[in-house]
Amino acid sequence: MPVKIRLARHGKKGYAHYAIVIADSRAPRDGRFTEKIGTYNPNTVPAEININFERALYWIQTGAQPTDTCRTLLSTKGVLLKDHLLRGVKKGALTVEQAEAKFNAWVADKENKLAAKKTANSEAKKAADAKRLEAETKVKEARQEAINAKKAEAEAAAKAAAEEAKAAETENTEAPATDEAKAE
Repeated sequence: MPVKIRLARHGKKGYAHYAIVIADSRAPRDGRFTEKIGTYNPNTVPAEININFERALYWIQTGAQPTDTCRTLLSTKGVLLKDHLLRGVKKGALTVEQAEAKFNAWVADKENKLAAKKTANSEAKKAADAKRLEAETKVKEARQEAINAKKAEAEAAAKAAAEEAKAAETENTEAPATDEAKAE
């Protein structure tokens, strides 16, 4: 039975997440599997990968062949590196302590890079939010200035209309008096 480590798709259209499974290569993609060893959610930033490290290492050592995507995921989590170091120990190229030291150094470096990436992402998001807020503030101020200008025009027009009405009223009150005086 050719055993594969592959992804089984779950989720809905446009928002898939995957189970990392051990399955017979002849079984359907989302069909029967031997064991579920983890999950993969590519929809988050950074992608969320959960793998049962010991079981994945066991299956790699027993000859299960990962698909290209699963190989990348296992490599990201260090399963393939650990397998490589353990093969070196079996051949006598390394001692167990040296292999553990190399693996732990790799894990620490990987965690530092991931933390730096998360920090950079959060800082970039904060900068983008600040820039967006500044742009929104400028637009809001421009709108407020336009509203104030319209209000000033309306007030000026109302004031001019009131003055014209007052002038017309005074003309009407003065005009009949002069006409009457002329008539006498």
